[in-house]
Amino acid sequence: MIVIMKHNASAKNIADVISRIENDGYRAHLSEGEERTIIGVVGESPTPLRAENYSTMDGVDKVVRVSVPYKLASRVFHPNDTLVPLNGCQMGGDRILVIAGPCSVESREMIIETACAVKEAGATALRGGAFKPRTSPYSFQGHGEKALQWMAEAREVTGLPIVTEIMDPALVPMVTEYADVLQVGARNMQNFTLLNAVGESQHPVLLKRGMSSTVKDLLMAAEYILSHGNTRVMLCERGIRTFETATRNTADINAVPVLKQETHLPVVFDPSHATGKWEYVEAISKAAVAAGADGLIIEVHPKPEDAMSDGRQSLTFKRFEQLMQNVRRVAEAVNRSA
Repeated sequence: MIVIMKHNASAKNIADVISRIENDGYRAHLSEGEERTIIGVVGESPTPLRAENYSTMDGVDKVVRVSVPYKLASRVFHPNDTLVPLNGCQMGGDRILVIAGPCSVESREMIIETACAVKEAGATALRGGAFKPRTSPYSFQGHGEKALQWMAEAREVTGLPIVTEIMDPALVPMVTEYADVLQVGARNMQNFTLLNAVGESQHPVLLKRGMSSTVKDLLMAAEYILSHGNTRVMLCERGIRTFETATRNTADINAVPVLKQETHLPVVFDPSHATGKWEYVEAISKAAVAAGADGLIIEVHPKPEDAMSDGRQSLTFKRFEQLMQNVRRVAEAVNRSA
């Protein structure tokens, strides 16, 4: 349920509504927009939630029931776009932000070289895997904390913030010492213990859609993070698993406008995992921007043919530079910048 306040509602009116919600055993979430103030009512309580108890309070315009289960992620609950600060910019604003870097951090020299190259091409942040979830237990699993230290050095050199995947709730305190954004990967989208941990960290989170998950599943996963008061959540569409074998996954471009309508959270698109082949990455990047994506996350490697993971879908520095130039043209065509 949401309580929509009148335009002229006073601070006392708002405080009284919040107090009533909390006294009834629920939690109040305040959303103050330019045009109206909305107070969300979430949680469970033995006290019945009756709209008439709130609709007659001073300063209240109307009370609306929210039918979707993802209350805090819903645009009904929070009509204004959420903007997540990233490297002096805002994910969800007019500018398309690009996160770029290798699938795995393989060495100190490699990550610093890559960071310098993607920054020169126009990237906003540096991605890189320190801990890698792999289908095979015999595949390269990442260098762990050493890789985080190398990425931190790359940040010192370039100024690019770090986006890296977190796999274990127990590692959240250590990873947050290095990373600027915690990435929850597709395989962990419904790892609810991990979602609670990154929510409690109050660190920015990039939440990837599971390979066989629905949009609703993704938004419910985001709800776990938001329920801890962590509002700096970015959603990432990375393609879904279908019967098609021509590409690694099927790029769900539909998900971009659906998410933009359903939620206030920024939407990032991952064309690298969506396609699995570098030849298609630029085309899908442009399609995602045209569809309304707020950002892109792209795999870039100095020598993809020698990459320890995901080399087939990684761009060279030259190809990434070309992609950035062409994405800017598409962004301009839809009245945005990149």
